[in-house]
Amino acid sequence: MANDTITITLKLFAIYQETLGVPEQEMTLPGGATVGDVLNRILEADHSLTKWKDLTRFGLNLQFVEAGTVLHNGDELVLIPPVSGG
Repeated sequence: MANDTITITLKLFAIYQETLGVPEQEMTLPGGATVGDVLNRILEADHSLTKWKDLTRFGLNLQFVEAGTVLHNGDELVLIPPVSGG
């Protein structure tokens, strides 16, 4: 059904958290949305994050996944940009 929606929890770290000003947020998405769709939505909201697009890794329910992974209702997605420090 094309009108189905899902709700996920999006957790943000490093530059994503600093730029967007929140550590996490709930997102409602159309059914069939992918991890990459979430990243694209974030990049559309703040174009300054675009340089991190190809460097970001994704954690979905405590496992690394690729951008094409389909999301399901209740999933927890983490955007993980490169970080440095010691």
